[in-house]
Amino acid sequence: MFAARRQLGTIVTIRFDKLGVVIAAIVAYAALAAPFATFRANRIVPGQARSILEALPPALCMVLLAMVIVAAFVALLKTPLILRLAVSVVALVALSVLIGTAGGFLTPAGNTFARVAPASGFWLLIFAFTLLLADVLTRLNLSPWSRVGVLVLAALAIAVLLVSGSWDSLSILKEYASRADSFWAEASKHVSLALGSLAGAVIVGIPLGILCHRVEKLRAGVLNVLNIIQTIPSIALFGLLIAPLGWVAVHVPGAAAIGFRGIGTAPAFVALFLYSLLPVVANTVVGLAGVPRAANDAARGMGMTDRQRLFDVEFPLAFPVILTGIRIVLVQNIGLATIAALIGGGGFGVFVFQGVGQTAMDLVLLGALPTVALAFAAAIILDAVIEMTATKRRVVETA
Repeated sequence: MFAARRQLGTIVTIRFDKLGVVIAAIVAYAALAAPFATFRANRIVPGQARSILEALPPALCMVLLAMVIVAAFVALLKTPLILRLAVSVVALVALSVLIGTAGGFLTPAGNTFARVAPASGFWLLIFAFTLLLADVLTRLNLSPWSRVGVLVLAALAIAVLLVSGSWDSLSILKEYASRADSFWAEASKHVSLALGSLAGAVIVGIPLGILCHRVEKLRAGVLNVLNIIQTIPSIALFGLLIAPLGWVAVHVPGAAAIGFRGIGTAPAFVALFLYSLLPVVANTVVGLAGVPRAANDAARGMGMTDRQRLFDVEFPLAFPVILTGIRIVLVQNIGLATIAALIGGGGFGVFVFQGVGQTAMDLVLLGALPTVALAFAAAIILDAVIEMTATKRRVVETA
């Protein structure tokens, strides 16, 4: 979209960025109409919304409003990428620091029961400037290692804020302070469930995918069964596994001693493992089917056996596609592991469901935010690895 006006005998053309229009609209609503923070007298009573003007000291309030208005104009117009990068980073850092300031400002001195939480305006501003940052990084076409580096820097910045105590006055950190030991215990269970079920799916799924690729009659049957499993709702599958695993615990000697029970980690692990098989098997089949015929013909001409062709030619060329399936599984399992708490499997879902039961949204966030962060980090890291392996495949095919 273009707008033009005549000024001092010259034509000045103002160019608007399409995504920037959306970002500017979100920023305008979040900064001027939506609440920035919520104050509650204790952890379960309804909150009282506070705007930016009410949530911060006057000087800091004016600074933040000026900053977000300038950043919104930079996003709205066709501005240099470096400028867009700078304002998005500065805005995100300022918001992250000042929400902690709002917590201290709104909490009465000596009051240990009051709770201050970020409200919709804060989250919308974070979303808008994160969207702007992501758009800039996409346009810069960063290398895989550079994207991982950006992720590490973001993680370090969050760690600095946590260690510095800037967020200690926020309600989610108060919930964490009273549950620090159980938080890390449940975090360990969550990661173990997600990674353990992924490892099992890779160990079983890749050989099964190779077999399905080689034996066409087996392929349709296996993929149809895995598709049926994938259509079963997660909570239903957890429930269906309680009875058979309970039977195993009672009738198989030693099964209960190693953790096989009707409830707990075992049914959660088995359910996540079953959900993981389809992406791994299907992507293995697709990846091997996509290996160029010329590469196989050349390998046969060199006298390679079937085993040598599989491990030295086909599998390396199919690996980027197989890795895409592994990425899908890992991100999926990090999210699904939350539901394991309903059957005693542990994980971050413990805090989510406790918070729902107690109408304590900060406790819900204590479980939800780490889950989202883990899934986001896993997606970025594996996307980078996939891109690097795909580049190596193109080099091999060209050679």
